[in-house]
Formats: sequence, structure tokens, C-alpha cells
Amino acid sequence: MRLRAGPTAVDFARNPSHYDVLARSKSLARVVFAYADPMRRLRGLSVGLAISWLVLSVVIGVCGYPLFNHSRIDPLQQVDAIVVLGGDQDGREAYGIDLARKGLSSSVVLSNPYYPPSKSMLKACATVDENFTVTCVRPSPPTTRGEAMFTQELAERNGWDTVLVISWRYHLPRARYVFSQCFGGNTVMRPVPRDYDFSLAEWEYTYFYQLAGFAKAFFQGPC
Repeated sequence: MRLRAGPTAVDFARNPSHYDVLARSKSLARVVFAYADPMRRLRGLSVGLAISWLVLSVVIGVCGYPLFNHSRIDPLQQVDAIVVLGGDQDGREAYGIDLARKGLSSSVVLSNPYYPPSKSMLKACATVDENFTVTCVRPSPPTTRGEAMFTQELAERNGWDTVLVISWRYHLPRARYVFSQCFGGNTVMRPVPRDYDFSLAEWEYTYFYQLAGFAKAFFQGPC
């Protein structure tokens, strides 16, 4: 079998159409390389973003676990008011009222950002006891900052110096920081007595949300 050689200089001289074939081949090659180069850059960018996200997730997880899962809990003590923050009706209202029944305070304030309020929230707000009062307040804005602001207003009106604040344990560090910006008195931070059966992804989101809340509070500054 005899192999056929490519066009030679003599062939190009005898048949100029070979120049057209060569030109089209070069044009095709330029198109292929022009398309392949952005694709390589895109793949490199995707790999870089994936690695960056993985590193960020690890850093958030390593920092978030001790900061939020094992946040500082203050010992129970007599306070002027018990303030139950909103966010989840996970028994926190009942816990705050139970502490008042045990004699820790004569005032319970329930944050009520829920609309419409649930039956359990309406029941909690309607609690009547001769040893303490229950007040439900809609925070404005409906955030931890809004709750700290209405606590300051109530404290000025009633002469409170110390309040006990109830929320998720992982929320306590941020709540403590926000209250330090907006409330002039002393705070005792206590978690809702519950477990958290979160997945790894849910914990990552929780850590990121709380850290983002810290950053927001920092840039907002004092109330």
C-alpha cells in the first residue's frame, strides 16, 4: 500500500486551490483555539471557586462550632424582667413564664413578631398570674435589634436595670452583642432548653447567618 504525500510546493504552483484549502484549515484552527481558551479559563475559574467555597466552609465550621454551639451561658439570678426573643416557638415562651413562676422576675416580655400569631403565642400572651405580668410586644424592626430597642424603652419606662434574655443557644453571642449596642442595662443570657438535630449543611448555614448578623450589627453601630 502506497501512502499519498501531502501537497508540495509544485502542487501549489500547479493548482492554486490548495491555497484555499490551507487557508480554511488555518481559519478553522484559529476558531477551535479561540473557543477552547475561554473554556479552559472557565474550568479553571470553576475549580478555583469550588476550592474557595470548600475552604470557607471549613473555616466557618471550625470557628462556628465553639462560638455558637458552646456559647457562654450566664447563671440564673433575680432580674427586673425576663425577655423572650422571637424566631421560633420552640417552648421558649413557656420557659420564660416558668422562670417567672419560680420567682426570678415579676415581669415577662414576649417578643411577638409572628403574623398571624399562633394559638400557643396567644395563650402565652394571655397568661395571668398574681406574681408577675406578661407583656407581648411586636418588635420594629422585627429583628434582634428591634427587640433590644423595645427592651431599652421598657427599661426606661419601668426602671429596669437587669434583664434575662432567652433565645437559641447559638444566637446568644449575637444577641449579647446587639443588646450591648442598644440596651443600657445588664443582661443575663439563657438558652432555650432544647436540642438541635441539625444536619451538617444546616449548621453551616446557621454559622454563616449568625456571622453575617454580627457583621451587620457592627456596621449598624449603636442604636
